[in-house]
Amino acid sequence: MAADRVGAPARAWQRMLSGRRLDLLDPSPLDIEISDIAHGLARVARWNGQTSGEHAFSVAQHSLLVEALFRDLVPEASADARLAALLHDAPEYVIGDMISPFKSVMGGSYKDCELRLQRAIHLRFSLPPEPSAALRKEIKRADQIAAYFEATLLAGFSTAEATEFFGRPRGFNADRFDFTPRSVTWAQNAFLKRFSAIETSRHQVSATAIG
Repeated sequence: MAADRVGAPARAWQRMLSGRRLDLLDPSPLDIEISDIAHGLARVARWNGQTSGEHAFSVAQHSLLVEALFRDLVPEASADARLAALLHDAPEYVIGDMISPFKSVMGGSYKDCELRLQRAIHLRFSLPPEPSAALRKEIKRADQIAAYFEATLLAGFSTAEATEFFGRPRGFNADRFDFTPRSVTWAQNAFLKRFSAIETSRHQVSATAIG
């Protein structure tokens, strides 16, 4: 990361390619764009980049995987719930995917920043600032299933290691889901396409309710 010059005023904001300037300590929903989220997540590697394959397995791909697993776990889930699943790691477009051991070292400051960003992202897309406990539980379950398969198929974990940290999924066949690390462009476009599909469903539900 490029360092600011000596003597430059302190800053806690990030310039986005959309032109937005996002304050990391006090993020505004008005400064959040899905194009920036997709761009960033497609360029952030899961597992610190320590995965097999020609490309990194990006957070964008992981987000798509978790949303697909969530749909499988909760077939009756609303479009709002599916969007929350897709965006469950969205703050990482700004703060990166810090691996769990380092999060433990960092303590609460990282989590506080992550939560502020997550709330702002949810508000930007007309979701409740925080999902319900039940929804969080189902998304977390999908996240852990994804982590288990990513760990064993891509990140070199043994079955025993992955089971210890993430639990062993029951009733899921990895062949039904996409674990092939894809290019940045593919991941970015696929994330945007899935977001658009969910948004279309949300708008249809709203139109039906109004009608």
